[in-house]
Amino acid sequence: MLLNTLLLALRAIRRNLMRSVLTTLGIVIGVAAVVTMVTVGNGATKAVQSQIQSLGSNLLMVRPGQRLGPGGFSGGPSFKLADATAIATQIGGVAAVAPEVRASVTVVADNRNWTTTVTGSTNDYFPAGNWKIAAGRMFEQAELDAGAAVCIIGQTVRRELFGANADVLGSSIRVKQFSCSVIGLLASKGQGAMGMDQDDIIIVPAYTAQRRLTGSTRVQTLLVSRRDGSDAERVKAGITELLRERRKLGPNDDDNFNVLDTQQVADTLSGTTRLLTSLLGAVAAVSLLVGGIGIMNIMLVSVTERTREIGLRLAIGAMEREVLAQFLIEAVVLAALGGLVGLVLASGASIGISALLSVPYEFQPGINLLAFGFSAAIGVVFGFVPARRAARLDPIEALRHE
Repeated sequence: MLLNTLLLALRAIRRNLMRSVLTTLGIVIGVAAVVTMVTVGNGATKAVQSQIQSLGSNLLMVRPGQRLGPGGFSGGPSFKLADATAIATQIGGVAAVAPEVRASVTVVADNRNWTTTVTGSTNDYFPAGNWKIAAGRMFEQAELDAGAAVCIIGQTVRRELFGANADVLGSSIRVKQFSCSVIGLLASKGQGAMGMDQDDIIIVPAYTAQRRLTGSTRVQTLLVSRRDGSDAERVKAGITELLRERRKLGPNDDDNFNVLDTQQVADTLSGTTRLLTSLLGAVAAVSLLVGGIGIMNIMLVSVTERTREIGLRLAIGAMEREVLAQFLIEAVVLAALGGLVGLVLASGASIGISALLSVPYEFQPGINLLAFGFSAAIGVVFGFVPARRAARLDPIEALRHE
Protein backbone atom coordinates (compact mmCIF):
# COMPACT_ATOMS: atom_id res chain seq x y z
CA MET A 1 0.00 0.00 0.00
CA LEU A 2 2.86 2.38 0.78
CA LEU A 3 4.36 1.82 -2.68
CA ASN A 4 1.00 2.40 -4.37
CA THR A 5 0.50 5.57 -2.34
CA LEU A 6 3.95 6.81 -3.34
CA LEU A 7 3.23 6.10 -7.03
CA LEU A 8 -0.07 7.98 -6.79
CA ALA A 9 1.69 10.94 -5.20
CA LEU A 10 4.39 11.01 -7.91
CA ARG A 11 1.72 10.76 -10.61
CA ALA A 12 -0.12 13.73 -9.14
CA ILE A 13 3.10 15.76 -9.00
CA ARG A 14 3.94 14.91 -12.62
CA ARG A 15 0.42 15.84 -13.75
CA ASN A 16 1.02 19.41 -12.56
CA LEU A 17 4.76 19.58 -13.24
CA MET A 18 5.14 23.34 -13.67
CA ARG A 19 3.15 24.09 -10.55
CA SER A 20 5.20 21.53 -8.62
CA VAL A 21 8.45 23.13 -9.78
CA LEU A 22 7.31 26.60 -8.74
CA THR A 23 6.08 25.22 -5.42
CA THR A 24 9.48 23.74 -4.56
CA LEU A 25 11.35 26.90 -5.57
CA GLY A 26 11.15 28.32 -2.05
CA ILE A 27 12.60 25.12 -0.60
CA VAL A 28 15.36 25.09 -3.25
CA ILE A 29 16.37 28.67 -2.49
CA GLY A 30 16.18 28.13 1.27
CA VAL A 31 18.30 24.97 1.32
CA ALA A 32 20.83 26.42 -1.13
CA ALA A 33 21.15 29.65 0.87
CA VAL A 34 21.56 27.93 4.24
CA VAL A 35 24.13 25.38 3.06
CA THR A 36 26.09 27.97 1.06
CA MET A 37 26.23 30.46 3.94
CA VAL A 38 27.35 27.86 6.46
CA THR A 39 29.91 26.25 4.14
CA VAL A 40 31.49 29.55 3.08
CA GLY A 41 31.39 30.80 6.68
CA ASN A 42 33.21 27.71 7.94
CA GLY A 43 35.76 28.14 5.18
CA ALA A 44 36.30 31.76 6.20
CA THR A 45 36.78 30.66 9.82
CA LYS A 46 39.41 28.13 8.81
CA ALA A 47 41.14 30.72 6.61
CA VAL A 48 41.35 33.16 9.52
CA GLN A 49 42.78 30.47 11.79
CA SER A 50 45.40 29.37 9.25
CA GLN A 51 46.42 32.96 8.50
CA ILE A 52 46.86 33.74 12.20
CA GLN A 53 48.83 30.52 12.67
CA SER A 54 51.07 31.46 9.74
CA LEU A 55 52.34 34.43 11.78
CA GLY A 56 54.07 32.03 14.13
CA SER A 57 53.77 29.06 16.45
CA ASN A 58 52.45 29.92 19.94
CA LEU A 59 53.39 33.51 19.19
CA LEU A 60 53.32 36.44 21.60
CA MET A 61 53.78 39.91 20.06
CA VAL A 62 55.23 42.52 22.44
CA ARG A 63 54.73 46.10 21.28
CA PRO A 64 55.50 49.43 22.91
CA GLY A 65 52.55 51.56 24.04
CA GLN A 66 49.09 50.69 25.31
CA ARG A 67 46.31 49.19 23.21
CA LEU A 68 43.63 51.79 22.44
CA GLY A 69 41.33 49.75 20.22
CA PRO A 70 41.36 47.48 17.18
CA GLY A 71 44.85 47.84 15.71
CA GLY A 72 45.64 51.04 17.64
CA PHE A 73 48.39 51.68 20.19
CA SER A 74 49.34 54.77 22.17
CA GLY A 75 52.95 55.89 22.22
CA GLY A 76 55.59 54.36 24.44
CA PRO A 77 59.37 53.96 24.57
CA SER A 78 60.77 51.47 22.10
CA PHE A 79 62.54 48.27 23.06
CA LYS A 80 66.24 47.47 22.86
CA LEU A 81 68.00 44.39 21.58
CA ALA A 82 68.97 43.68 25.18
CA ASP A 83 65.26 43.28 26.04
CA ALA A 84 65.03 40.34 23.65
CA THR A 85 68.11 38.76 25.19
CA ALA A 86 66.71 39.24 28.70
CA ILE A 87 63.39 37.58 27.83
CA ALA A 88 65.16 34.64 26.17
CA THR A 89 67.44 34.01 29.15
CA GLN A 90 65.20 34.86 32.11
CA ILE A 91 61.69 33.69 31.17
CA GLY A 92 60.83 29.99 31.27
CA GLY A 93 58.75 28.37 28.56
CA VAL A 94 60.19 30.56 25.79
CA ALA A 95 61.44 28.83 22.63
CA ALA A 96 62.63 31.87 20.65
CA VAL A 97 62.71 35.66 20.97
CA ALA A 98 63.16 37.77 17.84
CA PRO A 99 63.48 41.57 17.75
CA GLU A 100 61.97 43.39 14.79
CA VAL A 101 63.50 46.52 13.30
CA ARG A 102 61.36 47.49 10.31
CA ALA A 103 61.72 50.05 7.54
CA SER A 104 59.92 50.52 4.25
CA VAL A 105 62.46 51.24 1.51
CA THR A 106 62.91 50.98 -2.25
CA VAL A 107 65.37 48.29 -3.30
CA VAL A 108 67.12 48.07 -6.66
CA ALA A 109 68.58 45.15 -8.60
CA ASP A 110 69.34 44.69 -12.30
CA ASN A 111 67.65 47.97 -13.31
CA ARG A 112 64.48 46.97 -11.46
CA ASN A 113 63.18 48.62 -8.31
CA TRP A 114 60.59 47.57 -5.78
CA THR A 115 59.29 49.11 -2.56
CA THR A 116 59.23 46.55 0.21
CA THR A 117 59.61 46.07 3.96
CA VAL A 118 63.09 45.39 5.31
CA THR A 119 63.11 43.65 8.68
CA GLY A 120 66.17 43.50 10.89
CA SER A 121 66.26 40.56 13.27
CA THR A 122 68.16 37.48 14.41
CA ASN A 123 67.96 33.81 13.47
CA ASP A 124 65.20 33.40 16.09
CA TYR A 125 62.96 35.28 13.66
CA PHE A 126 62.62 32.18 11.46
CA PRO A 127 61.26 29.68 14.02
CA ALA A 128 59.23 32.38 15.78
CA GLY A 129 57.51 33.38 12.55
CA ASN A 130 57.23 29.89 11.03
CA TRP A 131 59.60 30.83 8.22
CA LYS A 132 61.36 28.14 6.18
CA ILE A 133 64.48 28.64 4.09
CA ALA A 134 63.78 27.43 0.55
CA ALA A 135 67.35 27.99 -0.64
CA GLY A 136 70.59 29.22 0.88
CA ARG A 137 71.18 29.64 4.60
CA MET A 138 70.43 31.70 7.69
CA PHE A 139 72.78 34.30 9.18
CA GLU A 140 76.07 33.30 10.76
CA GLN A 141 76.78 34.57 14.24
CA ALA A 142 79.68 36.67 12.98
CA GLU A 143 77.34 38.38 10.49
CA LEU A 144 74.83 39.13 13.23
CA ASP A 145 77.47 40.53 15.58
CA ALA A 146 79.13 42.68 12.92
CA GLY A 147 75.95 43.87 11.18
CA ALA A 148 77.11 42.46 7.86
CA ALA A 149 75.54 43.52 4.56
CA VAL A 150 73.77 40.22 3.87
CA CYS A 151 70.06 39.55 3.38
CA ILE A 152 67.43 36.85 2.94
CA ILE A 153 64.57 37.72 0.59
CA GLY A 154 60.97 36.61 0.13
CA GLN A 155 59.41 35.14 -2.97
CA THR A 156 57.65 38.36 -3.99
CA VAL A 157 60.90 40.35 -3.85
CA ARG A 158 62.62 37.71 -5.98
CA ARG A 159 59.81 37.83 -8.56
CA GLU A 160 59.78 41.62 -8.79
CA LEU A 161 63.56 42.11 -8.90
CA PHE A 162 64.91 39.01 -10.64
CA GLY A 163 62.03 36.93 -11.99
CA ALA A 164 59.90 34.16 -10.53
CA ASN A 165 62.37 31.32 -11.18
CA ALA A 166 65.68 33.15 -11.00
CA ASP A 167 68.61 31.84 -8.95
CA VAL A 168 69.18 34.74 -6.57
CA LEU A 169 71.86 33.31 -4.26
CA GLY A 170 74.97 35.45 -4.45
CA SER A 171 73.15 38.33 -6.18
CA SER A 172 73.40 41.89 -4.88
CA ILE A 173 70.52 44.17 -3.93
CA ARG A 174 70.90 47.86 -3.26
CA VAL A 175 68.91 48.71 -0.13
CA LYS A 176 68.74 52.46 0.41
CA GLN A 177 72.42 53.53 0.63
CA PHE A 178 74.11 50.14 0.87
CA SER A 179 74.42 46.97 -1.16
CA CYS A 180 73.72 43.59 0.42
CA SER A 181 74.42 40.08 -0.79
CA VAL A 182 71.53 37.60 -1.01
CA ILE A 183 72.42 34.52 1.06
CA GLY A 184 68.96 32.92 1.35
CA LEU A 185 65.48 32.66 -0.12
CA LEU A 186 62.39 32.23 2.06
CA ALA A 187 59.69 29.65 1.33
CA SER A 188 56.37 31.20 0.36
CA LYS A 189 53.79 31.90 3.09
CA GLY A 190 51.17 33.70 0.99
CA GLN A 191 48.61 36.18 2.21
CA GLY A 192 48.60 37.19 5.88
CA ALA A 193 45.74 37.70 8.33
CA MET A 194 45.25 41.37 7.39
CA GLY A 195 45.49 40.78 3.65
CA MET A 196 49.19 41.65 3.46
CA ASP A 197 51.65 39.78 1.29
CA GLN A 198 53.92 37.98 3.74
CA ASP A 199 56.40 37.12 0.97
CA ASP A 200 57.09 40.81 0.29
CA ILE A 201 59.98 41.01 2.76
CA ILE A 202 63.75 41.29 3.07
CA ILE A 203 65.43 40.16 6.29
CA VAL A 204 68.80 41.54 7.38
CA PRO A 205 70.72 41.30 10.68
CA ALA A 206 69.26 43.56 13.38
CA TYR A 207 72.49 45.61 13.74
CA THR A 208 72.55 46.13 9.97
CA ALA A 209 69.02 47.57 9.98
CA GLN A 210 69.75 49.82 12.97
CA ARG A 211 73.01 51.24 11.64
CA ARG A 212 72.22 51.51 7.93
CA LEU A 213 68.44 52.00 7.76
CA THR A 214 66.91 53.50 10.91
CA GLY A 215 70.00 55.12 12.39
CA SER A 216 68.85 54.29 15.93
CA THR A 217 68.89 51.44 18.43
CA ARG A 218 65.09 51.23 18.62
CA VAL A 219 63.26 47.91 18.23
CA GLN A 220 59.60 48.17 17.20
CA THR A 221 58.40 44.69 18.17
CA LEU A 222 59.53 41.60 20.07
CA LEU A 223 58.26 38.26 18.77
CA VAL A 224 58.20 35.64 21.52
CA SER A 225 57.51 32.01 20.59
CA ARG A 226 56.36 29.79 23.46
CA ARG A 227 57.35 26.17 23.82
CA ASP A 228 54.63 23.60 23.13
CA GLY A 229 52.73 22.85 26.33
CA SER A 230 53.83 26.02 28.10
CA ASP A 231 51.28 28.14 29.97
CA ALA A 232 50.55 31.24 27.88
CA GLU A 233 49.32 33.28 30.83
CA ARG A 234 52.37 32.43 32.91
CA VAL A 235 54.74 33.36 30.10
CA LYS A 236 52.84 36.63 29.51
CA ALA A 237 52.97 37.43 33.21
CA GLY A 238 56.71 36.74 33.32
CA ILE A 239 57.37 38.97 30.28
CA THR A 240 55.23 41.73 31.75
CA GLU A 241 57.01 41.63 35.11
CA LEU A 242 60.47 41.58 33.49
CA LEU A 243 59.74 44.46 31.10
CA ARG A 244 58.19 46.57 33.87
CA GLU A 245 61.38 46.10 35.84
CA ARG A 246 63.63 46.92 32.86
CA ARG A 247 61.53 49.96 31.97
CA LYS A 248 61.58 51.13 35.62
CA LEU A 249 57.81 51.28 36.09
CA GLY A 250 56.48 51.79 39.60
CA PRO A 251 53.72 49.72 41.24
CA ASN A 252 51.13 52.38 40.35
CA ASP A 253 52.35 53.00 36.81
CA ASP A 254 50.47 51.59 33.86
CA ASP A 255 52.24 49.30 31.42
CA ASN A 256 53.74 51.25 28.52
CA PHE A 257 53.85 48.11 26.40
CA ASN A 258 51.40 45.46 25.28
CA VAL A 259 51.71 41.66 25.12
CA LEU A 260 49.39 40.19 22.51
CA ASP A 261 48.70 36.46 22.24
CA THR A 262 47.97 35.63 18.59
CA GLN A 263 46.07 32.51 19.67
CA GLN A 264 43.58 34.71 21.52
CA VAL A 265 43.23 36.84 18.39
CA ALA A 266 42.59 33.71 16.34
CA ASP A 267 39.98 32.49 18.82
CA THR A 268 38.25 35.89 18.87
CA LEU A 269 38.15 36.22 15.09
CA SER A 270 37.02 32.61 14.70
CA GLY A 271 34.22 33.15 17.21
CA THR A 272 33.13 36.29 15.35
CA THR A 273 33.02 34.55 11.97
CA ARG A 274 31.14 31.60 13.47
CA LEU A 275 28.57 33.97 14.98
CA LEU A 276 28.12 35.78 11.68
CA THR A 277 27.78 32.43 9.92
CA SER A 278 25.06 31.37 12.34
CA LEU A 279 23.18 34.65 11.91
CA LEU A 280 23.36 34.47 8.10
CA GLY A 281 22.27 30.84 8.20
CA ALA A 282 19.32 31.73 10.42
CA VAL A 283 18.27 34.53 8.07
CA ALA A 284 18.55 32.19 5.08
CA ALA A 285 16.49 29.56 6.94
CA VAL A 286 13.51 31.94 6.89
CA SER A 287 13.14 31.22 3.17
CA LEU A 288 12.66 27.55 4.09
CA LEU A 289 9.63 28.51 6.14
CA VAL A 290 8.35 30.60 3.25
CA GLY A 291 8.79 27.58 0.98
CA GLY A 292 6.87 25.44 3.46
CA ILE A 293 3.98 27.89 3.43
CA GLY A 294 4.00 27.74 -0.36
CA ILE A 295 3.76 23.95 -0.24
CA MET A 296 0.82 24.10 2.17
CA ASN A 297 -0.95 26.64 -0.02
CA ILE A 298 -0.55 24.55 -3.18
CA MET A 299 -1.59 21.36 -1.39
CA LEU A 300 -4.77 23.06 -0.17
CA VAL A 301 -5.50 24.09 -3.76
CA SER A 302 -4.80 20.53 -4.88
CA VAL A 303 -7.27 19.14 -2.32
CA THR A 304 -9.95 21.50 -3.61
CA GLU A 305 -9.27 20.56 -7.25
CA ARG A 306 -9.32 16.83 -6.51
CA THR A 307 -12.32 16.75 -4.21
CA ARG A 308 -14.31 14.42 -6.50
CA GLU A 309 -11.31 12.08 -6.85
CA ILE A 310 -10.97 11.95 -3.07
CA GLY A 311 -14.70 11.32 -2.66
CA LEU A 312 -14.57 8.49 -5.19
CA ARG A 313 -11.64 6.82 -3.38
CA LEU A 314 -13.38 7.09 -0.04
CA ALA A 315 -16.65 5.78 -1.52
CA ILE A 316 -15.08 2.60 -2.90
CA GLY A 317 -13.40 1.72 0.36
CA ALA A 318 -10.21 3.77 0.77
CA MET A 319 -9.45 4.47 4.42
CA GLU A 320 -8.85 7.94 5.81
CA ARG A 321 -5.25 7.13 6.72
CA GLU A 322 -4.54 6.10 3.10
CA VAL A 323 -5.84 9.41 1.75
CA LEU A 324 -3.90 11.20 4.50
CA ALA A 325 -0.74 9.31 3.53
CA GLN A 326 -1.18 10.10 -0.16
CA PHE A 327 -1.33 13.87 0.29
CA LEU A 328 1.30 13.84 3.03
CA ILE A 329 3.69 11.91 0.78
CA GLU A 330 3.05 14.41 -2.03
CA ALA A 331 4.08 17.26 0.27
CA VAL A 332 7.15 15.41 1.55
CA VAL A 333 8.26 14.44 -1.96
CA LEU A 334 7.92 18.04 -3.14
CA ALA A 335 9.97 19.29 -0.18
CA ALA A 336 12.59 16.53 -0.48
CA LEU A 337 13.07 17.10 -4.21
CA GLY A 338 13.47 20.80 -3.51
CA GLY A 339 16.03 19.94 -0.85
CA LEU A 340 18.05 17.76 -3.23
CA VAL A 341 18.09 20.43 -5.94
CA GLY A 342 19.05 23.00 -3.30
CA LEU A 343 22.00 20.87 -2.17
CA VAL A 344 23.27 20.59 -5.74
CA LEU A 345 23.01 24.36 -6.25
CA ALA A 346 24.63 24.97 -2.85
CA SER A 347 27.65 22.84 -3.78
CA GLY A 348 28.23 24.81 -6.96
CA ALA A 349 27.67 28.16 -5.26
CA SER A 350 29.94 27.26 -2.33
CA ILE A 351 32.79 26.22 -4.62
CA GLY A 352 32.44 29.39 -6.70
CA ILE A 353 32.18 31.81 -3.76
CA SER A 354 35.02 30.10 -1.89
CA ALA A 355 37.27 30.50 -4.93
CA LEU A 356 36.20 34.13 -5.34
CA LEU A 357 36.92 34.96 -1.69
CA SER A 358 40.08 32.81 -1.59
CA VAL A 359 38.86 30.72 1.32
CA PRO A 360 39.08 26.91 1.51
CA TYR A 361 36.06 24.88 0.47
CA GLU A 362 35.21 21.90 2.63
CA PHE A 363 32.24 19.66 2.08
CA GLN A 364 30.12 19.70 5.24
CA PRO A 365 28.14 16.44 5.41
CA GLY A 366 26.49 17.44 8.67
CA ILE A 367 24.94 20.68 7.44
CA ASN A 368 23.93 19.04 4.15
CA LEU A 369 22.11 16.21 5.92
CA LEU A 370 20.55 18.66 8.37
CA ALA A 371 19.28 20.94 5.59
CA PHE A 372 17.84 18.01 3.64
CA GLY A 373 16.20 16.56 6.75
CA PHE A 374 14.78 19.96 7.64
CA SER A 375 13.32 20.38 4.16
CA ALA A 376 11.64 16.95 4.41
CA ALA A 377 10.34 17.85 7.87
CA ILE A 378 8.84 21.02 6.44
CA GLY A 379 6.95 18.85 3.96
CA VAL A 380 5.51 16.85 6.87
CA VAL A 381 4.62 19.90 8.97
CA PHE A 382 3.08 22.03 6.24
CA GLY A 383 1.57 19.12 4.33
CA PHE A 384 -0.27 17.66 7.30
CA VAL A 385 -3.11 20.20 7.40
CA PRO A 386 -4.05 19.78 3.70
CA ALA A 387 -3.68 15.99 3.98
CA ARG A 388 -5.92 15.83 7.06
CA ARG A 389 -8.48 18.04 5.33
CA ALA A 390 -8.52 15.66 2.36
CA ALA A 391 -8.85 12.58 4.57
CA ARG A 392 -11.79 14.03 6.51
CA LEU A 393 -13.92 14.91 3.48
CA ASP A 394 -17.44 13.50 3.48
CA PRO A 395 -17.59 11.10 0.49
CA ILE A 396 -21.15 12.10 -0.42
CA GLU A 397 -20.38 15.84 -0.32
CA ALA A 398 -17.13 15.25 -2.19
CA LEU A 399 -18.90 13.40 -5.03
CA ARG A 400 -21.39 16.27 -5.35
CA HIS A 401 -18.54 18.79 -5.70
CA GLU A 402 -18.44 20.55 -9.06
